[in-house]
Amino acid sequence: MHRTAALVAAALLAVAAAVPSAVPAAASQAPERVDKPAPPRGLFLTVSGAENTWIRGVLLHCSPEPSGPHPDAAGACAALDEAHGDLDSLPGEPHPCTKQYDPVTVSATGAWRGRPTAWHKTFPNACELTAATGAVFRF
Repeated sequence: MHRTAALVAAALLAVAAAVPSAVPAAASQAPERVDKPAPPRGLFLTVSGAENTWIRGVLLHCSPEPSGPHPDAAGACAALDEAHGDLDSLPGEPHPCTKQYDPVTVSATGAWRGRPTAWHKTFPNACELTAATGAVFRF
């Protein structure tokens, strides 16, 4: 039984070795082309309510110029530029907020100025979100 398996394995190796020689010479000398996936463009921003009861999202492009369906792309990109793409350092719009607890979770995924970005944070309420992030998540 072992001898039969060894003969079958040897036959398969011989066939496999013969297959590349059947390939035309031009095809075997062609350079292998590997397409790299394009880097993500822009940031996909999302906002969701407590326990993800609602969610909305928008795409923001800042490069080469502010664009996309974000209602204030120019303002959002200016805030991101001021923070050098660090969403924890956005200038925001500081103002007083109530202590009402109605959590809002936001995320930003994609690329800002070609730099990969993946960020999310939960704020106590929508007022605190606006105070901390300004135009970026106002959509």
